[in-house]
Amino acid sequence: MFNSDREKKREISLKRARELKKTIEDYRKAVGSIPTGFKRWPQIQKNQERIKAYFGAGDEEWSNWHWHLRNRITSTEVLKDLLPLTEQELEEIELTGSRYRWAVSPYYLSLIDPEDPDDPIKKQALPSILEYRDPCGELDPMAEEYTSPAPAVTRRYPDRLIINVTNLCAMYCRHCQRRRNIGETDHITPREQIEAALKYISDNEEIRDVLLTGGDGFMLSNKRIAWLLKELQRIPHVEIVRFGTRTPVTLPYRIDDELCEILTRHLPVYVNTQFNHPLEVTPAAREACLKLARAGVALGNQAVLLKGINNDPFVMRKLNQELLKIMVRPYYIFHAKKVQGTSHFRTRVEEGIEIMENLRGFTSGLAVPTFILNAPGGYGKTPVLPEYVIGMGKDYLTIRTWEKRVMNYENKEGEAD
Repeated sequence: MFNSDREKKREISLKRARELKKTIEDYRKAVGSIPTGFKRWPQIQKNQERIKAYFGAGDEEWSNWHWHLRNRITSTEVLKDLLPLTEQELEEIELTGSRYRWAVSPYYLSLIDPEDPDDPIKKQALPSILEYRDPCGELDPMAEEYTSPAPAVTRRYPDRLIINVTNLCAMYCRHCQRRRNIGETDHITPREQIEAALKYISDNEEIRDVLLTGGDGFMLSNKRIAWLLKELQRIPHVEIVRFGTRTPVTLPYRIDDELCEILTRHLPVYVNTQFNHPLEVTPAAREACLKLARAGVALGNQAVLLKGINNDPFVMRKLNQELLKIMVRPYYIFHAKKVQGTSHFRTRVEEGIEIMENLRGFTSGLAVPTFILNAPGGYGKTPVLPEYVIGMGKDYLTIRTWEKRVMNYENKEGEAD
């Protein structure tokens, strides 16, 4: 009797396992065709050798983040020698660049497949004529200029705020939400403005969380970062500091030993970065993220949902799985903001909801971020989720599971004896 009962349970378990295996067959078939930075790494290394030869650089220069900043590609004269672009493409880059500044680090340029006109790295890095022709959008859709109660500060929430420490980035992403701040020259926020921001924080005891961004928070020198962290640590009510940076993606060599040592001295420190495609998860990016993790820094990813780049449920699932392998926790997927010149990247909200439907239950909970819309006018992040509660009675809920099974769930308070 006992053996018969056990065999029956085992058969039910095996049947369920077969059902679960079927739910992932389509992903397993598709995932082989999704390119990743690890799969493409041999080609990327060849690209890097070609770029190094062009600049007359060796391995030492290539691993130096300052070298990459000095040699960012900012003109079609250089670009045409590094990528096989048509005359029309070059003309369109020139035209768009006359309105919206662009710059690409040599490292990030090396991730582009020169033979793929629809390469997702290329779309994020190089200006498109679609930017120039875009009649829609706003320069400041989150009304940041109306949420700045002190110099260099953006405040949209009760207990946290942003200090904009620079307008500098290793690369100017074509979907950038703050492209209005880029201007034509790079600058670090003046010390007197930073000091005014620190005073504002000190005077407002409800502020417990400070985000250093810009621009890119890691574009500051190690000396300036150490000073800022020390000053923030002096404020008793500041509990955590976060950095907004895309350097693990666009310039991983920025994560040097000195920076990691500084961050370790000032924990808790959190880093939110922005990987948007599995191609960006490379061995170099892994090394940068693991260095931060070893330093005690918690890493999160804030992907942006971008048409033609990652608006595919399987691409996003693969991205999030690749991120977990390099110690980066998927945190948010942002619906693209209505920024002037970026309409060609925008999707419908339904696509983001579909992506979330294809994450929850189909992969680790750690690989499931929150899908976020930014409310117009600077009123903050609003989560958008698939509907799993589809009805409610007196003592029960009607729920829909990740497999779309509909069932009732008892909803009563427990009774004490």
